Amino acid sequence: MIGSPASQAQALQQPDASSALHRLVAIMALLRDRERGCEWDVAQTFASIAPYTIEEAYEVADAIQRNDIADLRNELGDLALQVVFHAQIAVESGLFTLPDVLNGISDKLERRHPHIFGAAEHGGHHLWEQIKAEERATQLDQSALAGVALALPALERAAKLQKRAARTGFDWPDASGARAKVLEELAELDDAAPDRREEELGDLLFAAVNLARLLKIEPEEALRKATTKFERRFRAIEVAPRFTELTLEQKEQLWAAVKATENESSSPD
Repeated sequence: MIGSPASQAQALQQPDASSALHRLVAIMALLRDRERGCEWDVAQTFASIAPYTIEEAYEVADAIQRNDIADLRNELGDLALQVVFHAQIAVESGLFTLPDVLNGISDKLERRHPHIFGAAEHGGHHLWEQIKAEERATQLDQSALAGVALALPALERAAKLQKRAARTGFDWPDASGARAKVLEELAELDDAAPDRREEELGDLLFAAVNLARLLKIEPEEALRKATTKFERRFRAIEVAPRFTELTLEQKEQLWAAVKATENESSSPD
């Protein structure tokens, strides 16, 4: 259901994807064949390959971040395999088929874009959220927090849960309240008994995510950048002669020198 002639022409620029998809489906079916297939593939379940599915999604994101288009193509193929793999297991169990999956997402896209595929004159993100809310109203779990996946990275899941709660008015009016909560949780961690430290540290991290949200900073992205910066600086200092034999003070001096060099190179002329 493609709209304008221009969009139709753009779609036709790509080779027919159906034959490539059929080939992948046939390969997966053969790998899962209990008589002729691969022992490892046959043994897999939804649960056993779920970690690979998550890993492939992150490798797609990594290729994008590195702007490696060739690798992005490869990683998208690995991710597509995961969809076909799950669908093949479902077919064997009589649960659903790959066309069910593809038609389901197509139906959802058309339903959530009535300004493109229907009679609505106005759309955008506001309409998308409204339709999502209407869809949630038909579900058994009516909590404002329903549908936030357990498998999300912890920082991202915390941010999503907080955003959902904020829609109900359960939120700090500004970042100052969230900042005070971070300091409160830090003090509680300092005073915690050894068997409570994990819980108190979790509360501190959750509060930090809340502060990030109110500062309009994505915590997952902020931590990713901080991790990248740490890796870059550590790699720069670990090449020093006899690095492992240096004192902590000497290593910190090397770290400070690398940091200063980076700051100088990033400052405007």
